[in-house]
Amino acid sequence: MLGLGAAGGAKPAKPSFVSYLAPEEIQIKEKEPNIHLLPGELVLCEASMVLKCMQDEGSLRGVYGRLVCTNFKISFLCDESATDDNEFDFKNKIIGENDITLHCVDQIYGVYDEKRKCLLTGQVKKYPEKIIILCKDFRVFHFCLRYTKEEEVKRIVSGIIHHTQSPILHKRLFLFSYAASAPHYIAIGIKKQAVMFDTLEDWRLELDRTKGNIKYKVVSSNASYGLCEKLPPYFVVPVSLMEEDISEFQGKGIPIWCWSCHNGSALLKMAALPKEQDESMLQRHKTFSERIDKTVHRPPYELSRTEELANSLPSLPEIQMAYGRFKQLFWMENRADFWDSDVKWFSLLENSNWLEIIRQCLTKAIEVAEYLETESTNVILKEESASDLCCVIAGLVQMMMDPYYRTKLGFQSLVQKEWVMGGHAFLDRCNHLRQTDKEEAPVFLLFLDCVWQLVQQYPVAFQFTETYLTVLSDSLYLPIFSTFFFNSPCHKDIQYMCGDNTDKQSPPLSFHSVWDWSVQFDAKVQALLKNPLYVEKSKQDKTIRRTMRSKHQRQLSLPLTQAKASPKKGFFRDEPGPFIKNFLSKRISKLMSSSDEVPNSCREFYDSWHCKPVDFHGLLLPHVEGPLIQIWAQRCLRWIPDAQILGGGLVAMVSRVMETIEEVESLRRKLEEKQATSSSITKETEVMAMLRKSARFSSLYPFALLSRISVKPVIPTSTWRGLEEEDDLVKRDDEFIDLGNI
Repeated sequence: MLGLGAAGGAKPAKPSFVSYLAPEEIQIKEKEPNIHLLPGELVLCEASMVLKCMQDEGSLRGVYGRLVCTNFKISFLCDESATDDNEFDFKNKIIGENDITLHCVDQIYGVYDEKRKCLLTGQVKKYPEKIIILCKDFRVFHFCLRYTKEEEVKRIVSGIIHHTQSPILHKRLFLFSYAASAPHYIAIGIKKQAVMFDTLEDWRLELDRTKGNIKYKVVSSNASYGLCEKLPPYFVVPVSLMEEDISEFQGKGIPIWCWSCHNGSALLKMAALPKEQDESMLQRHKTFSERIDKTVHRPPYELSRTEELANSLPSLPEIQMAYGRFKQLFWMENRADFWDSDVKWFSLLENSNWLEIIRQCLTKAIEVAEYLETESTNVILKEESASDLCCVIAGLVQMMMDPYYRTKLGFQSLVQKEWVMGGHAFLDRCNHLRQTDKEEAPVFLLFLDCVWQLVQQYPVAFQFTETYLTVLSDSLYLPIFSTFFFNSPCHKDIQYMCGDNTDKQSPPLSFHSVWDWSVQFDAKVQALLKNPLYVEKSKQDKTIRRTMRSKHQRQLSLPLTQAKASPKKGFFRDEPGPFIKNFLSKRISKLMSSSDEVPNSCREFYDSWHCKPVDFHGLLLPHVEGPLIQIWAQRCLRWIPDAQILGGGLVAMVSRVMETIEEVESLRRKLEEKQATSSSITKETEVMAMLRKSARFSSLYPFALLSRISVKPVIPTSTWRGLEEEDDLVKRDDEFIDLGNI
C-alpha cells in the first residue's frame, strides 16, 4: 500500500531523478511573488531558475520558481497556487504550502548523475544537480538545479545544509528574533485557551476541581528554582510531606501529585534518586525512601503502588529507533515506488514496532486506571527524570478517567500541566538545536499518537478533532511559540529574562503560546479543530451522576463476541506468567484461543468495561487488539494521493451526520418546537458550510484536495511486470491447478 522513503530498507533506493525535462512541461512565469517575511526574519540566500519537480504518473513535471532560505524557513516562490481553481480553505497564516521551517527538515539528499547521496555539513565538495528534502511532517520536496547559475547553486545548497544540519546555540533560534522584533505579545484571553499552571492559584483550582485538596497541598519550594531546575516553581505534594524531605535530594524521590480520582485515590509521579556513590549515601537513600513510603501509606492513605516504567515500557533509544523505521514508510518519492512496495508494506510496518509501542503505552494506562478506579490505590509512576514516559502514561490515564481533559480547554491544560510545567525536555527530545542525537526521542509524538487512537475509537467523546492533533504535531517545528522550544520552566524563565536582550532596561521578551490558535489560523479554519458532534454533559446529568454514583464492582465477564486469535505478543504483556496456570482450569476454552491476551489482573476489568454501554462522559478504555491500533492516517498519509479515499473516510461520515442534523433542525424551526435547542446546533453551521464548499473532499481533508489528485487507476508495477511476461493469462493459471487429489 505504501512504500519506503529515501533511507528505508536494506537495498539502496532506486534513483528517481530524470535528467531532462520536457520543455512543454516547464511552466515559466514572468513574475514571481515576493516572499512574505515575519518580524525578525532575514533572507540568507536564494537562487532563481529552480524547478520544483513533481512526479506524477511516471512523468516528471516541473514548476519554475525561486528558492529562498531565511533564518526561519526554506520557501519556494512561484504562481502555482494562483492557477488552482479549488481554493484551499485550510490555510496557515505562518507557513505556506511551499514553505519548510528549518526545524522541520529531517534529511537532505543530493542527486549526482542519477545517484543520490546524503548531504551533511562540511561534506559537500561537489554540488548536486538536484536536492531532495525530506520533512519531519512527511512532505518530500524535489528541487532541480540544472538550470540555475553555478554560483547560485553553491550559495543555496551550502546555505540550506548549514542552516538545517549544523548545531546552533539556543539564543540563535528564530524564536528569539521573532519575539524581539514582533510587537509586544499580549496573551488576550489565553486563560480561556489553557490553564498555564504557572501560579499557585492555578494549582489550587485544579486541586479543588478534583477534590484532592484534602490530602495534598501546593508548595512553593522551587519558586526561585533553587531546589531543582527540572521542577516547576509550584507543584503539589502530600500534606504530610515535610519541607526538609522535599529539599533533601533536590525534589527527587518525592511523590508529586498529578490527579485525584473521585474515590480518593491519586495518580503521582516520582523521579528516581541519584545513583549511590558510597555506602553512606546508600543508607541515606534507604532511610529517605522508607520515610517517604510511610508518608504515602499513612492515614487517610490506604494503599499505594509504584510502577517502574523502565521495567514495562521501551526505553527512549528503542522508541527513537522504532520511529526512525516507521517514518521511512511515508516519505514517498513517486507513484512507481509507492506501488512497488505495496506487497511488503504491512510487514515493514510491523517490523518498525511503532504500533506495538503505542499498544504497550495504552495497556499500561489501562492497568493504572484499574488500580485507581477499582482498587482505590494510589499509583506512583516512577522514572529516572519523571518527565518522559511519566508524562505519556499520566496524560493518557487522565484522559481516560476525566472527561474534562477531553475538551479542548482541558486537553491544552493537561499538556501544559504534565508536559510543559512537568519539565519535558522538548528542546533535547525534538533535537531543535541539532547538537546531539543521543537525547532525541519522539516522546510527545508518541503521546499524540496514543491520544489519536482514543479519538478515532470514540470520536463523540472528544471536543477536538484529529485535525487539531495533526496541526498540534506540526506546531512542534514552528519556532515562534515558546511552548515546545524549552527544556523546563526554569530554562524558559532564564531565557525569557535575557535571551538576546542584553539591555536590562528593555522589557523582557514576550513569547507566543501555541494555544493561541489565532496566530496560525483564521476563525473559519479554527472551526475545523472543534468536533461538531461533541455534546457537553448537562449540569443536571452531572448532578444525577454525583448522587447516584456507586463504587465500581469488579466482576468476571466474557466479551460479547468470541475472542480473536492473538498475535505473537500479548496485548498486555509479552509473557502471561503464572496466572494462566491458576486460571486455566476455570476458563480453558477462552485461554485456548487467546491465552497470550490475558494479563494476570487487567483482563477481567478490560472485558467487563467493554461489555457495557459506553458512557462518553465517564471512564473510557481503548481497544488494544491488534487491528484496532491503527496508523494515524491524516498525519502520516496526507501528502500521498494514492493512499486517499476519494469522497470517503471519516470526513464523509461527519458530513452526512451534519446534513442530518441541519435537516432535523430545519424541521424543528418549521414546527416551532424545542426552540431552546436551536442555539446548541446552529453553532456548527460554519463547519457545515465549509464541508459543503469542499464537497469533493477526500479521506484526508482538509489537507488534500481532489483537484490535485489523479483519479487514474493504477496497477501495481510488480503486477504489471508479471502480466507482461505471460502470453496467456489463462494458461498461466491452469499450470497451478492440481487435479490429482480431487
